[in-house]
Amino acid sequence: GPVNVDDPRVILPSKTDCMNDMESMIHHFKLIMEGIEAPPGDTYFAVEGSKGELGMYLVSDGGPKPVRWRIRPPSFVNLSVIPKLAEGHLVSDLIMINASLDIVLGEIDR
Repeated sequence: GPVNVDDPRVILPSKTDCMNDMESMIHHFKLIMEGIEAPPGDTYFAVEGSKGELGMYLVSDGGPKPVRWRIRPPSFVNLSVIPKLAEGHLVSDLIMINASLDIVLGEIDR
């Protein structure tokens, strides 16, 4: 079944409603163009990803766009364990250590 919140202020109407009802079409347009106004404040939310914890930090002033949005990728944190894993190994072993962590370099480019 559908996995959504039942609050019509924050979810898009169904496609069939948009095609058959003018009010649904207007609501859809306004949600896409204006966005959802989040309450003022900050929040951190973390979910478990395939490579570790993926964190999202969001700061809002009550408007439709966030004041600050920071993503904490798992590869950035996993990179910090390399010095401990590399103890007692050769420099050439760093290639295999890095491969075993499966680090995505695009996530650690800060």
